[in-house]
Amino acid sequence: MRRKLSSPADEDDERGSPDLSKLSHHDEKKQTFTTAKYDSTRLSDTLDRRKVDTSASDTWTAPTRPHASPKKPEPSGPDQDGDKMLEDRARQRPRMRSPWACSLLTLTAALSAVLLIFYILHSFVTRQLDFKGCDMYYTRSMFFNFADFDTEHTRFASKYSLHLYREVGFDEDPKVKGVPVLFIPGNAGSYRQARSLASETVQYYYNTVQHDKEALEAGATSIDFFSADFNEDFTAFHGQTLLDQAEYLNDAVAYILSLYHDPRRSQRDPALPDPSSVILVGHSMGGVAARAMLTMPNYQSNSINTIITMSAPHARPPVSVDADLVRTYQRINTYWREAYSQKWASDNPLWHVTLISIAGGSLDTTVPSDYASLASLVPPTHGFTVYTSSIPYMWSGVDHNQATWCVQLVRPIARSIFDALNVHRPSQTKPRAERLRVFKRWYLTGMEGTAEKTLPHKEPTTLLTLEDPSNSVNPAGKKLVLRDLGRSGKPTAHLLPIPQGVPSQKSFTFLSNLPLQENPDSGHLDVLFCSVLPLQPGHSAALLSMDLDLSDGRAGSTRLVCKNADTDRIPLPASYSTSVHPFDKVPPFSYLQYELEDLGEHQFVAVVDKTSDSSHAWAIAEFSDNSEATVHVPTGLQRLLAFGTRLKLAAERPLVTTFEIPALCSSLLSFNVRMGKQACGDNAELFTPLLRQYLSEPHESRYSVNVKEANVSLHGIAPFMPPPLRAQAASNGVSLQFWTDPTCGSSIDVSLQVDVSGSIGKLVMRYRTVFAAFPLLIVALVVRKQFTLYDNSGVFVTFMESMDLCLRTSMPLLFLALTFLGISLAVSSAAAVTAPSAGWLNWNTNATESALDYTKNDLLLGSQDPIFWFLVPMCGLLSAGFCILMHYMTLGVISLLQVPFQLFQSRTIGSKSDSTKKTSMPAFAATSPKRRIITASVLLLLVSTVIPYQFAYLVSSIVQLATSTRAFRHVRENPSPATHNFHNYAHSILILMLCVLPINIPVLVVWVHNLAVHWLTPFSSHHNVLSIMPFILLVETLASGKMVPRVSSRLTYVTNVLFFVLAVYAAVYGVSYAYLLHHLVNGVAAWLVALHFSASDLSLSGLTRILHGEDDQSGDVKKRP
Repeated sequence: MRRKLSSPADEDDERGSPDLSKLSHHDEKKQTFTTAKYDSTRLSDTLDRRKVDTSASDTWTAPTRPHASPKKPEPSGPDQDGDKMLEDRARQRPRMRSPWACSLLTLTAALSAVLLIFYILHSFVTRQLDFKGCDMYYTRSMFFNFADFDTEHTRFASKYSLHLYREVGFDEDPKVKGVPVLFIPGNAGSYRQARSLASETVQYYYNTVQHDKEALEAGATSIDFFSADFNEDFTAFHGQTLLDQAEYLNDAVAYILSLYHDPRRSQRDPALPDPSSVILVGHSMGGVAARAMLTMPNYQSNSINTIITMSAPHARPPVSVDADLVRTYQRINTYWREAYSQKWASDNPLWHVTLISIAGGSLDTTVPSDYASLASLVPPTHGFTVYTSSIPYMWSGVDHNQATWCVQLVRPIARSIFDALNVHRPSQTKPRAERLRVFKRWYLTGMEGTAEKTLPHKEPTTLLTLEDPSNSVNPAGKKLVLRDLGRSGKPTAHLLPIPQGVPSQKSFTFLSNLPLQENPDSGHLDVLFCSVLPLQPGHSAALLSMDLDLSDGRAGSTRLVCKNADTDRIPLPASYSTSVHPFDKVPPFSYLQYELEDLGEHQFVAVVDKTSDSSHAWAIAEFSDNSEATVHVPTGLQRLLAFGTRLKLAAERPLVTTFEIPALCSSLLSFNVRMGKQACGDNAELFTPLLRQYLSEPHESRYSVNVKEANVSLHGIAPFMPPPLRAQAASNGVSLQFWTDPTCGSSIDVSLQVDVSGSIGKLVMRYRTVFAAFPLLIVALVVRKQFTLYDNSGVFVTFMESMDLCLRTSMPLLFLALTFLGISLAVSSAAAVTAPSAGWLNWNTNATESALDYTKNDLLLGSQDPIFWFLVPMCGLLSAGFCILMHYMTLGVISLLQVPFQLFQSRTIGSKSDSTKKTSMPAFAATSPKRRIITASVLLLLVSTVIPYQFAYLVSSIVQLATSTRAFRHVRENPSPATHNFHNYAHSILILMLCVLPINIPVLVVWVHNLAVHWLTPFSSHHNVLSIMPFILLVETLASGKMVPRVSSRLTYVTNVLFFVLAVYAAVYGVSYAYLLHHLVNGVAAWLVALHFSASDLSLSGLTRILHGEDDQSGDVKKRP
């Protein structure tokens, strides 16, 4: 039994023709957009507007008869009243049919969105900015290409290559001689980005290491720096490219290691073991490729044990437009998580691997630095994440590419690699625990709770002899304040007695503007922790390497055996009244801090002033109560946002005061700190306030010098981030640590207020991918409303009319529901943060919680705090404004394309005969059905073999743009309800396809790049014909001028549900799984094609007719112009 369909032409004729009642006896016959029967005369009103007699044409263009025949009963529904109102308005006010028309509501929404976008972007580029403190590194580089690393070693030899770095003037020999290090460039990166780091390793070795006997004995040697050339591949867009690089890199590692076995290629000391592993340094996606190497089938066991990455998005892919990339990330991260969830080390294939992730901070506007976190992948025993602003002597953020050439960054990386070497072991590196200790010493501040102090593990090295210690001992409980060091002109010792009591209640702090050096000839300052002789059992004064005699040979002197604290020195940015940035080129402060339990075996702290000349140098040392030095601020986030908080540094305060604010844990919020001025009176201020804001996990510290006002903005809990690998205790949030001059004797007021503009600007990096999903949500709702009205009334309204209706009804309701969904997801995510019970015997502490869901934050906007509920409607408003702008921009492009269309038409008509010139050129010229079938078949064949379906989608979008252009021109030349319907339909399909186009463009860019480098291997995952066939058929159908038939049965709910499901999926899953949006829209296109085919027999002849734009009516076939 045939389903009953009606065409838009029928409904338009009802409204515009007085003879419509004569068609009632033809209800059993098929009615389509391109046919209409009037008694015994057949008149054609297809979109090609074939010329007919004037009376018939007038009937189409002036549908103003007041006595139209009664309409058919309309199906009831929730939108019935609105549909009738819109239909009446469309009939009474034809001007509203203009696609340029805009209601006050849509205009308000568009202007609001534009203003909000401008406000967000302005805040992003002007507020809460980090200052750049990097210096450019200059090299004299030369690279040797390994031409023999060919297809015998790797199947990617024709696409990728391998190079060895050498420095002109230092080492120009292509033979290997040291420890292999391999640099891996990132997305669209060059192998030459290794120059700065490689040059620093060469210069540091030849200028320093080779002259350091102790370092050479410890296993340091030269470094052979290799670099992979990927021809600037786009790994951030394509998962298969990432896997190809990982496979090639494993082949490269095997080849590099083989070089050391070849006497013709190696100058290595034969007494040393041949290397069995390679150190990896990865930038951006190169860091992800480095981790992927360990999951590949061609990975050689234990060939990689140290990975250092810079600005690498480990936690999640930077974009989710490619299914292979998302699945590759999931496979890599699952492998690493499962490896570190093993109870026994023997079952963990990554037990020997150390992974360090260095993030650039807010200056990195290419990849969100939140994604560099290893908390969900690697336990603290095997790696950590650190921000460049935490690295000593750097104290600055870096942008994405600066990480490869910033002097302040490449120097600690190069030195840390040398300190991690042990050429006497086959792995060429120290054991894992020692390597991790080395990296922490170079990259972390030393003030972390997990920082290891060397003092308790050191042996006494100094014998301190004093004339009369009673004269130099500071009173117990008093600060030791030394001004104008060097006034005495000779070395002087100042003793501070170590208090006895509960070790956990007190701590020792020391601060000076002089460096701490163990060298007795340094002529500066020493801090010694001393015990009175006799020595501890097993110690001998003869074993002490330094004898510091300050007694002038007098009798009755006291001898102390001491340990030097120089190795635990923590550099801090100097803070003076003239200071501007923490990375200013001035000598840093020297800072020490110890818990009392670390000093239990000592009785005195000796500050030895060895400054020979009087200077403005100073030093402060004290023992302070932890209860006074650390203040917990219990203010909740809501109160902080509404009123801020006020803190106070007392007049009698410790040298260092820390405020812990647990509520400040979100990376979406920024605050401003303001400090009052302290009055020092007659005593000059030793230094101005210094502020360190920090997070415990990840390791991020930001310093502010000469603080009067400072920005507080760190990378805490971020949207879409997976939960940590191991359950953690409640976070302390952001901590504010103040160093202030305690000698002034005046209090300081501190205020903390939210920076609304700075917080708004942070949305750019965290939510810029929202515009790949939420606009599709808006368009799906708009097109859904268009189809609903069309099936009910026969009027396919304009995009803006439907937008106006959606802004009044469906959009507010849907976004209200999504807001409550977001709140629910945030509450459940926050509840899951609490650590699960490990049981009485703590058996579960070595395993990852099996029920932990690493994808729980992938939904909607990924927020983990209900306070950000407003982000859902805000993103909805921005997306609605974006779609309105896209609509008008598309209309503008179409209007511009009218000019070449008219020129083409005039030239074509001019070439015709005089009789032909009397008729106008058809808008939808008929082409041979055979030609259409062949064109579609060839395109599908190419998709299945050579080109990716993304290319065919781009072609389809261009064809649809041409169709919309012709439909727009046809509306202007022959305005009628039918032409308006088709133009609105074609335009909405074009907008829908444009929303999906950005999802397909990145993979297309990868394919074009591969063609440019002559890599013709097709993508195995992008040749699915079914992924593009519905689009091709739909576009070809529209290109012939076919209007989708109305559905008057219950199948109309199928169209409604499909678009609604598309809208909901785009909102809930679209940001994290954007690639699936193409397939969902592809399914909608398949349904629309089915509706088009339902107007004709489902046969090969029906396919021919629908491609040709014809309809069978009583055996007659309408001829095309």
